[in-house]
This record gives sequence, C-alpha cells and structure tokens, in this order.
Amino acid sequence: MPQPEGPELEVIRSRRAELRAKYLHPLDERPASTARGLHHMALICRDVEDTIRFYQDVLGFPLVELVENRDYRGSSHFFFDIGNRNLLGFFDFPGHDHPDFAETVGNVQHIAISVGEEQFAAAKKRFDEMGMDYLGPDRGVDNSLYFRDPNGTGLELYCERVGVFEGDVLVRGADRDDSASTT
Repeated sequence: MPQPEGPELEVIRSRRAELRAKYLHPLDERPASTARGLHHMALICRDVEDTIRFYQDVLGFPLVELVENRDYRGSSHFFFDIGNRNLLGFFDFPGHDHPDFAETVGNVQHIAISVGEEQFAAAKKRFDEMGMDYLGPDRGVDNSLYFRDPNGTGLELYCERVGVFEGDVLVRGADRDDSASTT
C-alpha cells in the first residue's frame, strides 16, 4: 500500500499531534477503564483442524474449548489460551465462501500477543526450522515477529510486557513484572 509523503505526510502528522494533545491524558490523570479486560476475540477460520494445529502445535497456545456455535448450526466455536487469562476464539462457517485476507477497514491488521524472551527465541527458531515467512528482525525490529496464520490473519509475537509499548508504560500496573503471568 502506498505511503503518504511530503506535504500530505505533514498534514497527517500534524493531525495526530492535535489528537494526542486533545485526548491522550497523562497516565496518572487517566480514569480507570470501565472494562475488566478482553474476554476473547473471535475470528473466522477456513479449516478448524489447520487452525488448531497452527495455534496449538506451532505457537504453543493450548486449545481449551471446542463446541458448536450457539448462533449457527454446524459451525464450531473454539478457544485458545493466549496467557494472562485471555482467550483467542475462532468460528468456522461451513458452506460459506472465505475469500483471501484483505487489509481494509473493518478487518484486523494484526493481533499482537505478548511473549517472554525465551518464548520469542523459541518461536523464531521454530519458524526458521519450518521455513515459515515472518517479518520484524529483517526491518530492524528485534522484538517483534510478524506473520500470518493459515487463515491469513496477521499476528505479532511481541517481546514486551502487556500494557507496555516500546518500553513506555501505557496502563496502570503494567510496570509490575508479569513474566510469571502466563494463564
């Protein structure tokens, strides 16, 4: 996708600065969220078994439930434990066409999942051994692995604590060590 340049880029950057000044409050002045956290994100998959094998066997996220979708007969609804009591869910919709992924409004650009240094290194090694395509270190981003799952969904394994972005604490409590918090 073409990136803005010159005067167009400066207008975009200026608008972002205006929005930051207007809406982004200092951490100690922000109210607490009204939510308890992300229960699950539900994505659509092409093939249940391919998706289970990828998330469980390649990424190491245990399958914790597999049931029939309560809203669509014959459809499966299943969940993976992605740590910190967060779930990643999927549906399949048998009989429906599933077009290839397209990066567009209303779609997921990527899902960033926090991992520790040991898990990050193990995933990178496993991806290399499998010949799996990924981006990140090739662009000078040493703490991220960007790749696609079998359904085309963009994922990032991010070697950073939950609630922290590039070393900056974004939410209260994120400055505590959460390396032991895996479920």
